Amino acid sequence: MKPRVFILRTAGTNCEHEAAYAFERAGATPSFVHINRLLENPRQVHDFQIWAFPGGFSYGDDIAAGKILANQITQHLKEVLSDFVAAGKPVIGICNGFQVLVKTDFLPGPLAGRTGQTATLTNNDSGRFTDKWVQLSQPAKPSRCIWTRGLEPLDLPIAHGEGKFVPATENIRKAMWETDRVALVYANGTNPNGSADDIAGVCDSTGLVFGLMPHPERYIEPFQHPAWTSQNPLPAVGSGLRIFENAVKHVNGRG
Repeated sequence: MKPRVFILRTAGTNCEHEAAYAFERAGATPSFVHINRLLENPRQVHDFQIWAFPGGFSYGDDIAAGKILANQITQHLKEVLSDFVAAGKPVIGICNGFQVLVKTDFLPGPLAGRTGQTATLTNNDSGRFTDKWVQLSQPAKPSRCIWTRGLEPLDLPIAHGEGKFVPATENIRKAMWETDRVALVYANGTNPNGSADDIAGVCDSTGLVFGLMPHPERYIEPFQHPAWTSQNPLPAVGSGLRIFENAVKHVNGRG
């Protein structure tokens, strides 16, 4: 049976269809659920095996990117999300979804003896919204993240104004590396926002919860790459697909 994917929507979400297509191509069955329906029946998430927070501009990014949705999760759904992860089920947050998971304290999670929010995503150093392709790789010592297992260096697009990853303290920054929570880094000088240590994606202590600013769901087919006409040979699929396939393999017990 194909794993079922819970894709959370709210006002301002705009990448849910790309995420759904990526999971379909990876061998899963996605469903859209609006935050209002989830608040009415939080336990419905237990009928799913993967939870996705897609990109967009939830609630217009008023106050700060992802903050309002993060507050809803923290105040009403934190136990449900915690139980989901405790059951061994993967969770991904892409761009705005990453911002939400950081501001709910699920990423990178408690570190260096500190609980509560241990990092943030803030304004790009450029002071403006940036839309471009970047190069990414795993750190020299791969993280515990199940979503990035075996991932080769890859190109992915970014599109954000508040993507600068900043740990709360120097001890937390060091602890992230010591506990293998840095899952992806910007490579070859392509850091587009000034993130500390070129961090592009992080995981929690379980390796199940993963967030990243780049958009893997936007590079599923080879022709989505801006240089696809000059690639020889043309890859069979876009390299972003591997991230979604890893989650499906994990759920199916092959990860």
